Amino acid sequence: MGAALPTIRQLKYLIVLSETLNFRHASEKLFITQSTLSAGIQALERTLGVVLLERTKRSVQLTDIGKTVLQNALSITSQVDDLTSITDHLREPLSGNLKLGIIPTIAPFLLPIVIPTLKSTYPKLKLYLREDYSARLLEQLKSGALDFAVIALPYETEDLIVNKLFKDEFWWVAKKEQKLSQLEEIPIEDINLGELLLLEEGHCLRDHTIEACGRRTNDPVDQTFAATSLYTLIQMIDNGLGCTLLPELIIKSGALSGTELIARPFSNKPPYRDIALVKRKTDSNKINFELLSELIVTLKKQHSPTLGASRSKSI
Repeated sequence: MGAALPTIRQLKYLIVLSETLNFRHASEKLFITQSTLSAGIQALERTLGVVLLERTKRSVQLTDIGKTVLQNALSITSQVDDLTSITDHLREPLSGNLKLGIIPTIAPFLLPIVIPTLKSTYPKLKLYLREDYSARLLEQLKSGALDFAVIALPYETEDLIVNKLFKDEFWWVAKKEQKLSQLEEIPIEDINLGELLLLEEGHCLRDHTIEACGRRTNDPVDQTFAATSLYTLIQMIDNGLGCTLLPELIIKSGALSGTELIARPFSNKPPYRDIALVKRKTDSNKINFELLSELIVTLKKQHSPTLGASRSKSI
């Protein structure tokens, strides 16, 4: 008779507890009692013959071996979740639970276009959304906490399946009083990087903007101020603090309405970011992945038929 093995339930207890590092909060997320959670963790420790947690009256921390076990638990539960979803996806595409991550410089502008049609066309789909930075979303994607993620490229997507959805061209944005605003199209080399305002570190749009302008050692970007969100960035520009670059997806959503800002396209093959849907290579949910990709592409074309013009160049 073989040795006892950890159960999937015990591994999920460990995963949720690692997220909260608090037995009460973890038990609430799991919809179980604290005593049931504690007993499950103790049973897992006995089965593995190791101590997974350092417990005090005030805190809970993973031991070094606990962190190693956690990484394996994330991988195992992810594969089990993928396995159990295969038949559901084959039986009825885009039904059941789907966990989608999306970055904050896309979510408010793309979701209102996609969600209504998704709900009406696939009423049995329960869509759970997580808005976060690209790095955090991809961590959750690889761990199995998310099924798919909508991100902006270029970004490191090694070991992921990538479906490029559409090109999102950058525009120059500033107050009407700015000298360049008198031009119909802006030569990108004419932008004064010292006047360029950006989002704070963590937003991939920040890096995309710098790359779009070209890295100039003799004309560096001012790092003194950075916005925590797009709406803060727009308010800073509207207050005359400088200029910025914003993607067409944001411009055409009406984000500049009620401001004194103008948006100008770039001349001579303007830069763009690629919006993409990504998933794990080990995830078997190809049908839903392709269906969702096709739906987003179709709806985006309907709302913005000029998107992805041939004059664009990748950053």
